Amino acid sequence: MRYSILVNGRRRSIESDPDTPLLWVLRDDLHLTGTKYGCGIALCGACTVHLNGVPARACVTPISSVGDALVVTIEGIGESEWGRKVKDAWLALDVMQCGYCQAGQVMAAVNLLARNPRPSDEDIDAAMNGNICRCCTYTRIRAAIKRAAGLPTTDTLQVQT
Repeated sequence: MRYSILVNGRRRSIESDPDTPLLWVLRDDLHLTGTKYGCGIALCGACTVHLNGVPARACVTPISSVGDALVVTIEGIGESEWGRKVKDAWLALDVMQCGYCQAGQVMAAVNLLARNPRPSDEDIDAAMNGNICRCCTYTRIRAAIKRAAGLPTTDTLQVQT
């Protein structure tokens, strides 16, 4: 079937089976490879994208369910104010180690700050729950979220200027 989807503000047309996960449409058909395959069962968060501003696991979202929703991937998240702030904080605090999960982490963090611009540690934990980092950069992730929000952090991280 032919689908017309709105990705990062641009209308894209693709031919796909209705059950094909959005993840594979993004990666294989549209060559947007920032969204990663992790577990394939919506548990790790590496494939997180936004559908109309709401985080969604692209590995289990069939292309047939996307409809007219605006799909935003890690490649497009920097177009929003929170996206820019989160990406800048991630880089300033050198959050990434292997980096594999970080696209999903950033997408979850942007959604959190868009809903709650002054999150507590508990808010951050709840919002980021389900986004797994095998390198365990959780302390840096929390500090970056706080930095993006303009909140003080008690974490002792080297900040690049």
